[in-house]
Amino acid sequence: MSRPRIVIVGAGFAGYRTARTLSRLTRHQADITVLNPTDYFLYLPLLPQVAAGILEPRRVSVSLSGTLPHVRLVLGEADGIDLDGRTVHYTGPEGEEGTLPYDRLVLAAGSVNKLLPVPGVAEHAHGFRGLPEALYLRDHVTRQVELAAATDDRAECAARCTFVVVGAGYTGTEVAAHGAMYTDAQVRRHPMRTGMRPRWMLLDVAPRVMPEMDERLSRTAERVLRQRGVDVRMGTSVKEATHDGVVLTDGTTVGTRTLVWCVGVRPDPLVESLGLPMERGRLLVDPHLQVPGRPELFACGDVAAVPDLDRPGQYTPMTAQHAWRHGKVCAHNVVASLGRGKRRAYRHRDLGFVVDLGGAKAAADPLGLPMSGVAAGAVTRGYHLAAMPGNRVRVAADWLLDAVLPRQAVQLGLVRSWSVPLESSSPEVARVPGRPGRPGTDAGRAGEPAKAPPAGEAAGKRPGGEPAEGRPGGEPAEGRPGGEPAKNQQAGESAKNQSAGEPAKNQPGGESAKNQPTGEPAKNQPRGGDAKKGPSGSPRASGRPRRAVEAAGPRPARGGSAKPGKASRGTGAGAAGKRPTASPGPSRSAGPPTEPGPEPPAHQPPPGPDIAPGPVRRTDGRAEEGDS
Repeated sequence: MSRPRIVIVGAGFAGYRTARTLSRLTRHQADITVLNPTDYFLYLPLLPQVAAGILEPRRVSVSLSGTLPHVRLVLGEADGIDLDGRTVHYTGPEGEEGTLPYDRLVLAAGSVNKLLPVPGVAEHAHGFRGLPEALYLRDHVTRQVELAAATDDRAECAARCTFVVVGAGYTGTEVAAHGAMYTDAQVRRHPMRTGMRPRWMLLDVAPRVMPEMDERLSRTAERVLRQRGVDVRMGTSVKEATHDGVVLTDGTTVGTRTLVWCVGVRPDPLVESLGLPMERGRLLVDPHLQVPGRPELFACGDVAAVPDLDRPGQYTPMTAQHAWRHGKVCAHNVVASLGRGKRRAYRHRDLGFVVDLGGAKAAADPLGLPMSGVAAGAVTRGYHLAAMPGNRVRVAADWLLDAVLPRQAVQLGLVRSWSVPLESSSPEVARVPGRPGRPGTDAGRAGEPAKAPPAGEAAGKRPGGEPAEGRPGGEPAEGRPGGEPAKNQQAGESAKNQSAGEPAKNQPGGESAKNQPTGEPAKNQPRGGDAKKGPSGSPRASGRPRRAVEAAGPRPARGGSAKPGKASRGTGAGAAGKRPTASPGPSRSAGPPTEPGPEPPAHQPPPGPDIAPGPVRRTDGRAEEGDS
């Protein structure tokens, strides 16, 4: 008899726990495969500490291959599920497509940012669901404080050092609490000439902070926030976002360059295309986490509507505690469906919540006992160390170093603002230039490819509001050797024989830029590769991960499938399952490029001025190299 094949889609709290438990229960008698866009499990509760510079990114990233023995890891994103054929179709990080057959399928794809129809938010706000967003926020906040300290204009200084967080839930409260401490420490070392200090605002339409939690925790958190100078406004939200500020629902206009969107999450849209019963975007399952009528299909975590047996008629909320415990029960029931052991119904005993407010401050109610102050801080950090599946010693070491050493307030410039759009189906993966858009993103709206802003566009049109003039790494001045972009070439490119958005020679992940025509990557390079013939007969690029949302062209919207029982992430005007094709690149020639290279998404800044340095002037007579 062949070994059963178990496929787990997603490696968040639910998917990771399912895979780890299955590895132990099956005793190597089953083939377990995890399909995930990244090779790590992200411990989300500590993400605000990454943005505040307390923890390094790898501390909250637990290696999947290193901690899941006897589990096969496949990097990629599921973009279609054939329920009748029992196969999962996916696209890998370099554009390769594959199929995973299964005997048992566990859907644990997690959640994405919830976007409300507020004008300007999609263009000017950033979410907080993945490492790229946390890294961007850390760099952005650092840059705004430094630019505010360098200006003599009080209005500009006030706007740059005003930070607006929308959503006073668990995440938004921690972001505001840690952010206020981080910026205050920066200003103490580099006082502003205008005498101002950073201002953080926390907005929510709810009547109190963290409304989903115990009222005593809410009072403790709000008291700490106000002591740190955070402007907490309940019953208020954003009515409109612009390039230089936000308009609130009470009519107030606030000048700011930073808008952090923490209003909540929604289930991953993958489950919407299955054609199965849903409950507010989540897949309906029974108390055993099994989809009715589909004995081979299980779902857990944020994508599953799991009945709450202690509260009839309700479903378990979308929290990490529930997702982690879903995973364990799901693994036991998958094994039981294979003939080993008995099924278990999911029941949850609430152990309480902990909220880390930075420093020695926290709010916690372990086993229903409300706590605050230093004792709550110790309980909170002890809980996180116990809950983390790895990196405990490294996390504890970073906490110790943060207690005795000042934080390093520097900009690394690793993530640009257009790489982390709010309207993304994949907050865990940053955008990469020259790849097609996905539905649910600004690059794929209205079925049109996004266009880059014109070179030299004013800073007011950029998300976050950072100006390009007078900044390190800004656009090169006109007439500067190697600094003026070629005609029809996007801003930030080197004008001599270099493709747009490609790294310079010997840069990490980069192809050799020398003598490359615009938009055509080097042969056999992972980011582009040779053109392949697509379904329509025209060449298409082969290096396109599905979740890296780009502007080379829209992806079809999610919807039905080509045949009954098959769920696909993409359907559009063409045949189901077809992917859009890219136009063939120009032929190689000795002359300069005449066609523009890959463009950033719509409403997003050019790739050069935001963070990364511009073209470098050389003095040795060699050709200039573009920014990486």
